[in-house]
Amino acid sequence: MGRESHSTDASTRVGSPRSQLPVGEVLVLTDLVAYADGSIVSRTLLSNDAGTLTLFAFDVDQALSEHSTPFNALVQILDGQAELTIGGRVVPAGQGDLVLMPANVPHAVRASQRFKMLLTMLKAETRRRGPLEVEEGGD
Repeated sequence: MGRESHSTDASTRVGSPRSQLPVGEVLVLTDLVAYADGSIVSRTLLSNDAGTLTLFAFDVDQALSEHSTPFNALVQILDGQAELTIGGRVVPAGQGDLVLMPANVPHAVRASQRFKMLLTMLKAETRRRGPLEVEEGGD
């Protein structure tokens, strides 16, 4: 079964004019960004006050140097193999893997081979929780 392509108008899209997602449509993420020799290609799918969704395609040996952000960064590897460095610790990640790079912790990304990833940046909370803590709330 093939996937049908549908055109959508502004009422069926979510996001800013430069980064919109169609509502209720299946997107094949790996098809939305292409590899380029010797380069890193990115495409922002959604951007708002809460965060961003950005696709990346890294050619082999391409890298983002160490940096930190005030956002939690979730990296989902869609294709290939990446080497993430988080707080000085090397974390290899491959297709299907999901890795959290916490806000305000230095991190870097390197392509040990060509890879594609979906990067979800989420506004960090002002109070840091431990990995097993949950929000207390009214049930």
